[in-house]
Amino acid sequence: MSFTMYSTQPDPERHAEFYDGVLMKRFLAWLFDLVLIAIITAMIVPFTAFTALFFLPVLFLTVGFVYRWLTLSGRSATWGMRLVSIEFLDRQGSRFDSATALLWTIGYSVSMAFVLPQILSAVLMILSPRVQGLTDLVVGSVAINSPAMR
Repeated sequence: MSFTMYSTQPDPERHAEFYDGVLMKRFLAWLFDLVLIAIITAMIVPFTAFTALFFLPVLFLTVGFVYRWLTLSGRSATWGMRLVSIEFLDRQGSRFDSATALLWTIGYSVSMAFVLPQILSAVLMILSPRVQGLTDLVVGSVAINSPAMR
């Protein structure tokens, strides 16, 4: 697959099939990941003699951070993203490496910590042709329909 444009990411006008339905898929993947992270967190609590209940929000955030970093490092998609057949590409059009996954996860975590970046990110995803949120724009990443699944 060759892309003629500023970067090697698919052009949303010339290769619209890479972006068809990605906004809804990202939302569904996010919901799936949220539930999965909650289940993993709940499974950890008994192993702490239930003392984790005193710092449950911190544990939840930590599990979510590690989950996103590791899954994005592996195949450039969380398990929720794999379920709906989307993946991330970096600014060169390649899958995420560990450093890019870490950078994206830090950006996501920071933007989710505050209301205004969350709203801005949602608006950007709705309005941008590449369905990019705030973190995607900063890192230079894009979520696309997985080429293997198109």
